[in-house]
Amino acid sequence: MTTLYSWNVNGIRAAHAKGLLAWLHQTQPDILCLQETKAHPDQLDAVLRQPDGYHTYWAWAEKKGYSGVALYSKTKPNHVQIGLGVSEYDREGRTIVADYDHFVLIGAYFPNGSRDHSRVPFKMQYKANFLTFCNELRAQGKALIFCGDINTAHREIDLARPKQNRKTTGFLPEECAWIDQVVAQGYIDTYRHLHPDKTGAYSWWTYIGPARQKNVGWRLDYFFISPDLADRVVAAAIHPDVFGSDHCPVSLTLDF
Repeated sequence: MTTLYSWNVNGIRAAHAKGLLAWLHQTQPDILCLQETKAHPDQLDAVLRQPDGYHTYWAWAEKKGYSGVALYSKTKPNHVQIGLGVSEYDREGRTIVADYDHFVLIGAYFPNGSRDHSRVPFKMQYKANFLTFCNELRAQGKALIFCGDINTAHREIDLARPKQNRKTTGFLPEECAWIDQVVAQGYIDTYRHLHPDKTGAYSWWTYIGPARQKNVGWRLDYFFISPDLADRVVAAAIHPDVFGSDHCPVSLTLDF
């Protein structure tokens, strides 16, 4: 079995102070993708930069304390690419691509559209470039997994208050339509594949008010797979009982 986790930690140093490494060593994922690390690896303690038993890879933003993704992997990937190869996104440290024997894994932190929607065009362009990148890998015959904070709830079932948020970034029609496009091209939302009707399944809650206690949340974090991996899926889960960020981890278990 191969167990993969994805978690937007909303600051890896803050998450470290709240027990990230204890969780890592207890959970023992084979692969962990982190988003919103908000740090250059040189700023981190050695135990966080290189935990026992893991190879680590980092993408960071030029802007201090912003964005950033990381990959912790028990198995050393055959090849790792930092970024999509598009400088306007790569300077924000949004993407890591790791090539393993059975699949290519992309860990990504998709842009936030901003409250005033000023970054929605940038977000949509990243989404378009990202999907093109994925399709190019599939055209090469690669089995593909992509995961991370996509910053979009796909359908009404994926957020607690859909009617009130139709004009909020993260649930705009064009943002949701991109996920429709992903699914139409054969990619599988692993959580919904196994739990099609599960309500109240969220991975992010605002820090404002008692949103998490009341489970007024959004499902923003995903594992998607190319269709050739469908028969390998054993489990897909959301872990709202894990604290340390405004997001919780999501996981995927595959049998190779």
